[in-house]
Amino acid sequence: MAIQTITFGCRLNAYEGEVMRKEAEKAGLDNAVIINSCAVTAEAVKQARQAVRKARRDHPEARIIVTGCAAQTEARSFGDMAEVDLVIGNQDKLRAESYAPMVFGLTLNDKVQVNDIANVRETAGHLIEGMDGHTRAFVQVQNGCDHRCTFCIIPYGRGPSRSVPMGLVVEQIRKLVGNGYAEVVLTGVDITSYGPDLPGSPTLGTLIQAILRHVPDLPRLRISSIDSIEADPALYEAVSDPRLMPHLHLSLQSGDDMILKRMKRRHSREDALGVIAKLRRLRPNMVFGADIIAGFPTETEAMFDNSLSFIAEAKLTYIHAFPYSPRPGTPAARMPQVGKAIARQRAAQLREAGERQFSALCDSRIGAVESVLVERNGLGRTEQFVPVHVPDLEAGQLVTMAITGRRAEGLTGETIRAAA
Repeated sequence: MAIQTITFGCRLNAYEGEVMRKEAEKAGLDNAVIINSCAVTAEAVKQARQAVRKARRDHPEARIIVTGCAAQTEARSFGDMAEVDLVIGNQDKLRAESYAPMVFGLTLNDKVQVNDIANVRETAGHLIEGMDGHTRAFVQVQNGCDHRCTFCIIPYGRGPSRSVPMGLVVEQIRKLVGNGYAEVVLTGVDITSYGPDLPGSPTLGTLIQAILRHVPDLPRLRISSIDSIEADPALYEAVSDPRLMPHLHLSLQSGDDMILKRMKRRHSREDALGVIAKLRRLRPNMVFGADIIAGFPTETEAMFDNSLSFIAEAKLTYIHAFPYSPRPGTPAARMPQVGKAIARQRAAQLREAGERQFSALCDSRIGAVESVLVERNGLGRTEQFVPVHVPDLEAGQLVTMAITGRRAEGLTGETIRAAA
């Protein structure tokens, strides 16, 4: 058995999973399972533990390594699992020496190799050839977070905000485009905080403009979740470039002002609506998704209704709604809690509202001509990230399609031509 990586959580974790596999191979490690965990919810941590036990059952002779945010924030609990051979913190998981075979065979106390990530001040730019199993490539531009939202454990797992120099980002994207990738996604923990730790204090917007200018052969550039209040003037300028995809995912969390204050978010409901309206004026075909927490402590039915109505008012088409999960050590965990059943029910209502908006978006695209990136599972994605049924087409290519109808998961169409 070679090295298998199992990744949970965000797109940044997906990128890091590829880096970890290559660094572990460089170190000479084999017959190993690396579990790259997520800590954003209690359920995510539970899934990581389940993956550890399954990996041991399926591969009894393999070395089981746990890393990622849950390993950083709950290192000892993973170290206490008999199935685990090594726990590596987020600071060291991208370094080859962390996977050197000689680090195994440690005592129970020594097998937890997790440092204080609050002291980390730099993020390395790792150049990768591509990403196994992905037709679009994720590129890390930033890591960590300097904010302290009351519900969030991630700053304790990722450390302070730090940025990858623009030159390294551009070099990485050039390499990926040269290897045939038609779409690149910029990712990080809080990518709109990009740049103040770098010489000249660039912003996310100036980085995007630099990529579009210096990598003219890149067909499609996409950015992952952004904090709308941090959108900079250069980002607004970049939105009009047709190679920047008209799809943005917002770190919204709530549509109610009181809940936003109790979360220690830095935007109001009107702030978020204003950003959406401004972006749509600049790019009329822009579509939006959002993260929304249901059942945050103290959330009343009226407060929840404000989140629910926000989806329709802002025409949000991609909703990542999840019930609030108390994370030990965060201020929100000490606030008066909403019942779990209520939180789950509210999350389901948010998803249903998002599905209605998504259905309306799909209906509006029938009769349109779309550029579609073909994926490996019989689906492709339009520029607005709408799934399209694309049977018998080669993964990774860009094709032009006439959209003719609907399916449960998205759109159907006829191929007009492949990209030159």
